[in-house]
Amino acid sequence: MTRRSLGHTPWVSSVAAGRRSTGHALVLVVVLALLFGLPSAALPGALLTGAVAEDGNPLGKDLDTILADPRLTGATVGLVVRNADTGSVLYTRNSAARQLPASNGKLLTSTAALELLGPDYTFGTSVLADGHRTGSTIGGNLYLRGTGDPTMLAKDYRDLAVRLAASGVRTVSGGLVADDTWFDSVRLGPGWSWDDEPFYYSAQTSALTVSPTTDYDAGSVIVRIRPGAVGRQAKVETDPPTDYLTIENGVTTGAAGSGTNVTVDRDHGTNTVRLTGSIGSDAAPDEEFVAVWNPTALVASFFRKALQDNGIRVVGGTSYRAAPAGATELAKHDSIPLRALLVPFMKLSNNMHAEILTKSAGRKESGVGSWDAGTRALAGKLAGLGVDPAALRMVDGSGLSRMDNVSPDQLAALLIAARGKPWFGPWYDSLPIAGVPDRLVGGTLRHRMTGTAAANNLRAKTGSMTGVTALSGYVTAADGEHLVFSFVQNDFLADSLKDVEDAVGVRLAEYRGPNDTSGHVRLPNQRAAAPPVSATPTVGRGASLECSWTKSC
Repeated sequence: MTRRSLGHTPWVSSVAAGRRSTGHALVLVVVLALLFGLPSAALPGALLTGAVAEDGNPLGKDLDTILADPRLTGATVGLVVRNADTGSVLYTRNSAARQLPASNGKLLTSTAALELLGPDYTFGTSVLADGHRTGSTIGGNLYLRGTGDPTMLAKDYRDLAVRLAASGVRTVSGGLVADDTWFDSVRLGPGWSWDDEPFYYSAQTSALTVSPTTDYDAGSVIVRIRPGAVGRQAKVETDPPTDYLTIENGVTTGAAGSGTNVTVDRDHGTNTVRLTGSIGSDAAPDEEFVAVWNPTALVASFFRKALQDNGIRVVGGTSYRAAPAGATELAKHDSIPLRALLVPFMKLSNNMHAEILTKSAGRKESGVGSWDAGTRALAGKLAGLGVDPAALRMVDGSGLSRMDNVSPDQLAALLIAARGKPWFGPWYDSLPIAGVPDRLVGGTLRHRMTGTAAANNLRAKTGSMTGVTALSGYVTAADGEHLVFSFVQNDFLADSLKDVEDAVGVRLAEYRGPNDTSGHVRLPNQRAAAPPVSATPTVGRGASLECSWTKSC
């Protein structure tokens, strides 16, 4: 794979300095119109739409053409394109207006976390004891303490138990205590939708958590459904195996060729998972990722069983509180560093990684692992990243909240400022790359802009929720110019406007500078179709969500 490098040149000029004379004149007209109460009909058309471009630059005309898509009627659209080396603005439309960023909010979280925590930051999970050991017996309690490691798998908890058994421990006279107090007890983020609770992309945040695979979807379990005999109940198992969930299996096995149509739900406040629908007798297993209620208790059940399987008997029950300050550490597991976690975090738009980093930021800055403390800690680092923290609202780390607000101008400024940071290399590499099929390289852009000038070129963070889509990142133009862009669309009624984003991305990749010729822009409905995707979305929101959330990319 050929890499295109944007280097580390810092932003050297302001937004205002980048605007040409047309931009200044139009802004002046607006100010005068507002001062003297002129009707809107007296304003230039470009101002009514909020569009400003360099004098005579055909890029502006082509972007206006793309944004004239009728599906955007009544929607809120913000787009800014800037030269990454000079900071000059090539195009802007409503880019100062705040909008819901969806997962573009992860641009703020990831960069601020790198500034605060550092690229070598790791999460630790420890086993401790508060009593003395006599022979093979630990007098007192055994504690399992977490700091939010999203990369912990069931096997990692088993490994801790194996290490404890290898040291000769056979009995714990007290109980097992799960210590998740590194974070507060609020597990669901501000402004999250209640009906997203069963889905893994909206899982609960806990300092003791577990992931079912190396995508590290913390706080969830895979419910795997296999066909049985035709007309009979389907077979169901969990991965990792656990009896923490109560499965109510209403899935029947249909005839060969009937396909799979399964619905999964979890009762609020419980771990009762209800399965309904059917699966064809010849169908492949259907995997549904389900967010559990109280990940800490799930972890405690895993660890207790791991201790038992390795010959360690815990006499007392399981409880939940902080380990005492003087407890002795018996074993510890450290996670991969943040620089490595960036790949599944950003490529696959992992919400739980963002929230864990947010609470970790609060814990480091103020000793409080909460969303309020975390977002304040991250905001404190944004000023050094070209962002005015007073000009945005950030209530969570993932952008899942409907209360988050940020403007494309702020995101573009961050993209420019990030290039001057020592951690820029691994962060830049963590962004999805258009048209690259490898899942952990192309990420959420792996099936988009294939066969175009943007393929293996444009690197950007995606963002998708119902009525919200965003794409912000870097692209090298055909003339070698390094561009940053931020494109955020809100309040539309279409299922998806990814093709509009792709048309903008391709046009930027084809741009040849001020002498470029206009008229060859490829409109959204003229773009090449994306290759078919074998996986079927498993939630009812389909194209309105990040494709990684539906396991369809």
